[in-house]
Amino acid sequence: MTLIHSNEPNFKSVFSELLGRGKMDMEHVSTIVKGLIDEIRADDDAALIRHIEKFDRWNPSSGAKLRIDTADMKRAYDALEPTLKASLHLAYDRIRVYHEKQLPKSWFDTEANGTILGQKVTPVDRAGLYIPGGKAAYPSSLLMNVIPAQVAGVEHIVVTTPTPDNEPNELLLAACHLCGVSEVFKVGGASAIAAMAYGTATIPKVDVITGPGNIFVATAKKMVFGEVNIDMIAGPSEIGVLADDSANPVHIAIDLLSQAEHDEMASSILITPSQKFADACAVEIEVWLKKLPREVIARRSIEERAAIIVTNTMEEAVALMNEIAPEHLEVATDNPFALLPSIKHAGAIFLGHYTPEAIGDYVAGPNHTLPTGGTARFYSPLGVENFMKKSSIISFSRQAINEIGEACALIAHTEGLGAHEASVRCRLDK
Repeated sequence: MTLIHSNEPNFKSVFSELLGRGKMDMEHVSTIVKGLIDEIRADDDAALIRHIEKFDRWNPSSGAKLRIDTADMKRAYDALEPTLKASLHLAYDRIRVYHEKQLPKSWFDTEANGTILGQKVTPVDRAGLYIPGGKAAYPSSLLMNVIPAQVAGVEHIVVTTPTPDNEPNELLLAACHLCGVSEVFKVGGASAIAAMAYGTATIPKVDVITGPGNIFVATAKKMVFGEVNIDMIAGPSEIGVLADDSANPVHIAIDLLSQAEHDEMASSILITPSQKFADACAVEIEVWLKKLPREVIARRSIEERAAIIVTNTMEEAVALMNEIAPEHLEVATDNPFALLPSIKHAGAIFLGHYTPEAIGDYVAGPNHTLPTGGTARFYSPLGVENFMKKSSIISFSRQAINEIGEACALIAHTEGLGAHEASVRCRLDK
């Protein structure tokens, strides 16, 4: 893997490549994705069936076959090994408690002249959740998407998930039962995004689409944005680590690999002011790579998209990490909370030697659907507000419009909008 000091002459070019880590070649797949979306819009369920037959290798024969029976979900849940069932319940409870604290409130403010201003917060009517499926199904992703929608008060939740060879993932089915979702459809990829965005005879049109996916899913979400809202355009997973000599190189090496094992495009970046720690961590990465079941995937990620950067100071390390704006950021230092005020851009921040990124993926409570590729500069983690919208509340009394209506009318007159001006003046006492 790349190991470089910030003093080296070629550092700027190496660092620039790291900043471009999240770029996805959407242009390359956009024609394919647009074609799939257009087919769904034109041919409805018939197009869905064709796409499933082509990409997932089975034929639903009718739209009704796309829906997973709730009895199958309950059967999968009942068959769970007791300790796994308890772990899922623990995760569900912690995620729900955390997201309940995010719930925004409506508010009203009354001025002395009778003006009432405020904000009304309302859940969307329908939410569409995309959950990766097949052998790589992640029940944790279902919990992280369903729970904030439920907390927001969304009444109609639709889940889509690909099922290659018509073999639903049993653990995902069990999580569906735990979450109490009933509308789960066996369709994935850009086809699922299009179906939820525009609606078909079988799959309802929704108001917002959330959930992770590959480049085809991400491209489809980008294309349907405006028809529906979306959470974000997420790219490959990534981790950044700030560490000093107080950190354990074995722990940090494994944490870096926890992202590398996701896929070859994942990125893992350690920045430290300690050359000794950097060298030790590099050794441990090689040791632990050989122990991973997904060694081939993780090794390619480490060799092509990982880096250890040695800086002169921790302040410099923090500044570089802010430029990276990682999806996950671990701060493994002697006093991590002292660095927190200086950290400006990260999807989720894990503080201390006993807070691995993996704990946030499952049971910590905060959402694991996070901005990637530097978009933490302007995106936030998935949360309750993704499933809600705000309406401004305005109510003027007769006294209030007489007090400030003239100013409004003057601005409207200056802009040349006569009806605007007249609609205010006709209500004034003068």
